[in-house]
Amino acid sequence: MLESLRRIVQEVDNAPDLEQALAIIVRRVKEVVKADVCSVYLNDYDNRRHVLQATDGLSQAAVGRVRIELGRGLAGLVSERAEPINLDDACAHPRYLRITDSGEDCYHGFLGVPIIQNRKVLGVLVLRQLEQRQYQEDEVTFVATLASQLAGAITYARTNGELARLQDEGIPQRFLPGLAASPGIGIGTAVVVYPPADLDAIPDRRVDNPQAEEDAFRGALRDVAADLDRLAARTQTNLNAEDMAIFDAWRLMLESDTLVDGTLGHIRAGNWAPGALRTTIADHARVFDEMEDAYLRERASDVRDLGRCILVHLQNLADAPIAYPPKTILVGTEISAMQIAEVPRERLAGVVSTGGSGSSHVAILARGMGVPAAMGVADLPVGRAEGRDMVVDGYRGRVYVSPAPAVRMEYQRMAEHDRAMSNELKALRHLPAETTDGFEVPLFLNTGLVSENRPLGLDECAGVGLYRTELPFMVRDSFPGEVAQMANYRKVLEMFAPRPVTIRTLDIGGDKPLPYFPMHEANPFLGWRGIRITLDHPEIFLTQVRAILRASVGLDNLKILFPMVSTVTELDEALILLRRAHDELLEDGYQVRMPPTGVMIEVPAAVYQAEALARRVDFMSIGTNDLTQYLLAVDRNNSHVAKLYDELHPAVLRALSQTLVGARVHGREVTVCGEMAGDPLAAILLVGMGVHSLSMGAHSLPRVKRVIRSISRARAREVLKAALQCEDAAAVRRLLVDTLEALGLKGLVRPEP
Repeated sequence: MLESLRRIVQEVDNAPDLEQALAIIVRRVKEVVKADVCSVYLNDYDNRRHVLQATDGLSQAAVGRVRIELGRGLAGLVSERAEPINLDDACAHPRYLRITDSGEDCYHGFLGVPIIQNRKVLGVLVLRQLEQRQYQEDEVTFVATLASQLAGAITYARTNGELARLQDEGIPQRFLPGLAASPGIGIGTAVVVYPPADLDAIPDRRVDNPQAEEDAFRGALRDVAADLDRLAARTQTNLNAEDMAIFDAWRLMLESDTLVDGTLGHIRAGNWAPGALRTTIADHARVFDEMEDAYLRERASDVRDLGRCILVHLQNLADAPIAYPPKTILVGTEISAMQIAEVPRERLAGVVSTGGSGSSHVAILARGMGVPAAMGVADLPVGRAEGRDMVVDGYRGRVYVSPAPAVRMEYQRMAEHDRAMSNELKALRHLPAETTDGFEVPLFLNTGLVSENRPLGLDECAGVGLYRTELPFMVRDSFPGEVAQMANYRKVLEMFAPRPVTIRTLDIGGDKPLPYFPMHEANPFLGWRGIRITLDHPEIFLTQVRAILRASVGLDNLKILFPMVSTVTELDEALILLRRAHDELLEDGYQVRMPPTGVMIEVPAAVYQAEALARRVDFMSIGTNDLTQYLLAVDRNNSHVAKLYDELHPAVLRALSQTLVGARVHGREVTVCGEMAGDPLAAILLVGMGVHSLSMGAHSLPRVKRVIRSISRARAREVLKAALQCEDAAAVRRLLVDTLEALGLKGLVRPEP
């Protein structure tokens, strides 16, 4: 049956619509299993009925017309149990229901298999036999496998409106689910964008004049650099300084040795410029693709986007200008940051991508520009979206295509509420993040990119709570030297002085390998990474901390943070090396001071040794992203288990509370620097725990500040006490939403229609 299964699946995949896919399945399954009838019933939950959608063996006139009340009959029983039911005499079963309108006789043999997608039963695939028949195990397995294939076809067809057309329901008003990437409500007209050049289609081609190819490549680099400068100038009035640093990241990649020397090397080896560029971009992007870290993995799309831009100029392509309507919803399978920057800000109402995540540069730009965005809307048929009315719910990652007037009106009301809330948040500028009973919770920035032309910093932040040092290492072909590192760290320290800047030492590893320091591990996320690597290679660690210490001379706003610490021995060794670097610099004549040192709590083992770790450092910083993943054993970027990832899980809350208890024994301050810190819901619990400060992306600052300024610390402690009694994350979330609603702040996280 395997060959039959392969052929049927191939035919179904090639079917142009759901109607033909169903017809193929009922016909071919009936043939293979040698049944008398094969039918498909789809569940219509809105109208509470099972609808006969396709059949081979019953009357074709019954298709779409036979509608059984939800839960009735054997089809209803299969749907309820969500498992196959195999009967040799269905007529004798108490749930048997004879439908005369279908032309059905008294069929005895019955096999019903549920069609399931994401735990939801979409319908039932039914086989019938006139004679009594118990279907064999391999036949049941065969039909169940086909049913799983059918689930994907039904989901996509529903997205296209195909199912609604078949069931005479008109245009469906179901939303398409995605990932919430930038908060807000966007209502407008879809404009579909696509890559201007296809690098993968470029062949290798031998050339006789490598110098001409080299000149063409260098000319294309200059043209792209000019494009970046033009786009930066256009968007600088709409982005804060932190988000403008993205353009500097592109310039770094454009000028990196990996890109330039790599491509020139392939050209000098005899390949033409486009082919050389294709190979270099593919090699560079592959390094990022293999990383576990979500933020760095998203950089692969930036590398490919940059490669396409260079290719455009190499091929002298001229894109036809796009007419952007007044309210543009930019839609694509993989929207580039340059494409979003091309849209006049006053015309950009929303962004929707079938790929990407909340850590992609497009999402970062959207948040910085205040544009609602939903990423990962996988069910969206992009090819049919052009010119369609669209609503983007950036709070929940939902997208409505051709919304009904009632849906549109409700979201317009929500958008008006959102604008009123934004105006209210602007009024909080320059005010402290202080609870109603006078407890201040300073809000810091998470960053890893700093613009050369950046002003003295964002007015709203108290400094930098987490400066990631990985990116300058990623864009090179070798480890940067002490002087180069010092210049980079000096820049960020100067820009925020006298406010404190917490610089985290290098956090690379099996999940974030450097191009020139490759590592291959079976389980990289639990492997050689963070402090483990730098302690095994003290020359890397000493060079970095020497550069960091030298950068702080005369500023004294430096704090150093050690990542991925899981034992007190690791921390002791890191502190010994830091003191050694400090003493060496003093001997060399540098007037360096020992800065406050901290440890990241992101490994469960560190939670249980919080008191011992706190005795050795000046402060502690909880990285909730990794801590949540390790505690719950969930990779949030894995679509199969992503729903299990929740920073409000009771286990995570108890781990945070336990860390704070250990820190208090030695009077150490604790900050939270993961995504949880930027969540207005979680802010209530963190204040209740007594967290001393929070560090987040710039876009989260005003919303978190609004929550802090609306609640007393005493009230936050009461909510925390109730949350710690909850047994699941859903209950915690309901409690927090109710609390925000009581404070009049529910619209901060999820405005309801």
